[in-house]
Amino acid sequence: MEKDCRHRSGAPLHRVENGSNQAFDNVLRLQDAFEVFNALSENLTRSYLDLESQVARLSEELAAARNEKLKTLAEKERLANRLQLLLETLPGGVVVIDGQGFVIEHNPVAGRFLGEPLLGRNWRDVLDSLPIVENPHQRLLPDGKTVSLTISPLGDEPGQIVLLTDVTEMRSLQEWADHQRRLSALGEMVASLAHQVRTPLAAALLYASHLTRPDLDVSHRLKFGAKLTERLQHLERQVNDMLAFARMGSLSKEQFSIDDLLAKLAENCEPLMQGKAIEFTVINRSSDDGLHGNGDALLGVLINLVANAVEAVGGEGSICVVVDQPEHQYLDISVSDDGPGISGDVRERIFEPFFTTRSNGTGLGLAIADYVVKAHFGQIWCESEQGYGATFRIRLPLCPGGTPLPGSFSGRSVFMGGVDAAN
Repeated sequence: MEKDCRHRSGAPLHRVENGSNQAFDNVLRLQDAFEVFNALSENLTRSYLDLESQVARLSEELAAARNEKLKTLAEKERLANRLQLLLETLPGGVVVIDGQGFVIEHNPVAGRFLGEPLLGRNWRDVLDSLPIVENPHQRLLPDGKTVSLTISPLGDEPGQIVLLTDVTEMRSLQEWADHQRRLSALGEMVASLAHQVRTPLAAALLYASHLTRPDLDVSHRLKFGAKLTERLQHLERQVNDMLAFARMGSLSKEQFSIDDLLAKLAENCEPLMQGKAIEFTVINRSSDDGLHGNGDALLGVLINLVANAVEAVGGEGSICVVVDQPEHQYLDISVSDDGPGISGDVRERIFEPFFTTRSNGTGLGLAIADYVVKAHFGQIWCESEQGYGATFRIRLPLCPGGTPLPGSFSGRSVFMGGVDAAN
C-alpha cells in the first residue's frame, strides 16, 4: 500500500526539494538585484544632487561674471565718454595719424587750429603748410598763433598721436622777460662803461682844446685832429655796441644773396687790411645762393669776426672766410686765422655779455653775434688751440622758416665800429 501511495503522489521527494531550493535561490538573486538597484539608485540620486549643486554654483558664478562684465562695460563706457568730453574740451589739439601718415581722428580744437576738413589728409602736407617758428616742433598757424607739437607713438598699434599746444602767450611772456633782462643788462653795461666813455671823452676834449690854439702849426694840428677823430670814433663804437645790444630782438628778415653778402664783406674788410701784410681770402663753395634772414646783421657778424682775426694776427698773417654747404639744408660759414689762438678757459666764456680780454673792449661784440645767429635759427662756436690759430664757425639753415622778428630794425648799425666792437 505504501508503494501505491508514492506512485499516486506524483514525482519523487528529491525533485520537490530541488524545486524549493531553486525558488529560494531565485528569491535571493532577486533580493540581491533589488539591493544593487537600490544602491545604484542611491548613487544616481547623489550624483544628480551633486550635479544639481554644481549647476547651481556655476549658474551663480556665471551670473556674477556677467554682472562683473556688465559693470566693466559700463565703466569703460563712462571712461570713454569722459575721454571724449576731455578731448572736446581740451584747450590743445589732438591728432591721430595711422601707419601710412594720414589723419584718422582729431578733436575740434585741432580742426580749428589746422583747418577743416582734416580727416584723410597727409600729415606731412599739413606740416609743410605751416611755417617753422623757432624749431621744427613749433609752427605758425594761419591765424597768427604759435603751437608746439608733441608726437608720441600709439604703442603696439602703428601710427602716432600729436598734441598741439598753443604757446603764443608763453612766447610773448618769454619775449617780455628777455626784454626786461636786456634792459637790466643795459643798465649794468652803462654803469660799467661809464669810466671807459669818460676816458676817451676827456682825451677828445683835450685834443680839441689844443686845436683851438692859434700858435699851433699845421703838423701838430693834423696830429691832434687825427687823435681827436680816433677818440670820437672809439666813442661811436661804444655807443653802437650799446644800441645794438639794447635793440636785440628787433631784427627783420628777408631773402638775400650769399654772393652779395660776401662781396660786401670783402669791400668792408679791405680798409682793415691796409698797411698790414695780411693775406685775406673769401671762398664760396655753396651751391645755393639764397638765404632767408637779415643780411646786414649777418654782414656785421662777419665783419666783427674778421676784425677780431685782424687784431689776432697782428701786422702779418692770413685770414680766410669760407662758405660751404656740407648738407643740403645747412650753410656753414667759417672765419679762420693763423694767430696765437684762444685758451680753453677764455673760449668757454667768449660769447658771454661783458666778458672781454681787451682793455678797451665792451664785451658785447661776440654776445651780439651769438644772438644774431640764433635769431636765424643757427649756431656759432669757436674752434681753437693756443699757438695754432682760431676758427669761428656759423651754421645756418637754408630752408625758409620762422617769422620776421618783431620790429623793423635793419641791423645796419651792428658791428660797424671796427675792431673795438668785437669784444
